[in-house]
Amino acid sequence: MTKKRQRVVNTAAEAATTTSTASSRRLSSTAAMINSSLSDKTLTQASQKPCPHSSTGAAAFNDSTSADVVLRLFVEPSPLDLDELESPSETESEVFLYLHSHVLRRSKYFAALLSDRWQKDRGADGHDIVGESDEELIRINLGVPPTIESGITVLELLYSGDFFNTINSASMALDLLPVALELLFEECVRSCVRFLEAVPWTEEEEKRVMSMIPLLGGEESKELLARVSPGGNDSSEEMLYSLIVAAIHSPPNMALVKAFVAKLLRDFSSKESAKRVLERAFDASLKVVKESMEEYSSPTFRGDNNETEAMQRLNLHTAMTNGRQLLWLVERMIELKVADTAVKEWSEQASLTSDLQRAFRDDAWRNLVPGLPVVVLRSTCKLANAVATGSILAATQLACSLQRL
Repeated sequence: MTKKRQRVVNTAAEAATTTSTASSRRLSSTAAMINSSLSDKTLTQASQKPCPHSSTGAAAFNDSTSADVVLRLFVEPSPLDLDELESPSETESEVFLYLHSHVLRRSKYFAALLSDRWQKDRGADGHDIVGESDEELIRINLGVPPTIESGITVLELLYSGDFFNTINSASMALDLLPVALELLFEECVRSCVRFLEAVPWTEEEEKRVMSMIPLLGGEESKELLARVSPGGNDSSEEMLYSLIVAAIHSPPNMALVKAFVAKLLRDFSSKESAKRVLERAFDASLKVVKESMEEYSSPTFRGDNNETEAMQRLNLHTAMTNGRQLLWLVERMIELKVADTAVKEWSEQASLTSDLQRAFRDDAWRNLVPGLPVVVLRSTCKLANAVATGSILAATQLACSLQRL
């Protein structure tokens, strides 16, 4: 029995020694791997920022040692920003950030961008995302309005979720809101809107709020609309005019903005106010079209051939852009049955008709603005049809004038 017990003890001691040696070797190997990994990734720009309120585990904002995404952030002005923003200096025109895909997916934009299907469809030559291999960092280009700082702050909020301490002024909320809308970061959008609903605004901030309302959903914008200059018809009309201007100047891919403003016009409490605002916008666009076509048909600019050709091209494009705006305004006025004044003004544009005829005799417009005749004819046809069907009451003389245009 003594010998057997001794052998058992010796065997246990040998096993413990072997286990300890193996563990030491594994720890040494792991430490070497970690050191090697850390030496391969270095932070080239901006410092690592831990997030005290983070719900994203050990991930830290701008941590190059654990990031799987490199994001190039640059300023891309919003098409609906009514105020001219100062251009960023060369030193702050772009910034590179090291981020984590599982955190970025809190934003629906990044969730779609980082999905397997999207990466497969875009391929390695994609504009927004490059590098699909698990062994490489995913590289993303992201343009945000209105400043680099607002873009960085929204990205930090994806990590921290600390909206209460971050959104501390109306100006801050208005800076973050366009970025949050672009990234489909719904928590941030809701926090910005709720803050704006609860605090007073300056006149400048009120203008910015009005420019953002078309981008918000009906429920989100309801309280803000109630807040925007509630006293007096003049203030309400100014607000509505600003929204119409934002809608007609929005790019073609922003159809939702125009749809929202069209619905707002239909539901507006005062039909007379809506009519006055639409007529004001109609007159402004028609004036630009007339001036552009007059300048094109009878140029007063003096310069070399290249400069003259550039000015003529600019005049045609200006007429085309404002012609599209006129068409949208005509459609809204017919929809609300307030186009009687527009019919009268449109039928009295003999000089514009002459300028258009002279322009269309020149072949230059075919290559520059081939759709200009169609835009003009569509506005004329819509007004003529509205008169013919009785939607708009007009004198017989006006109806005949429309047919001659």
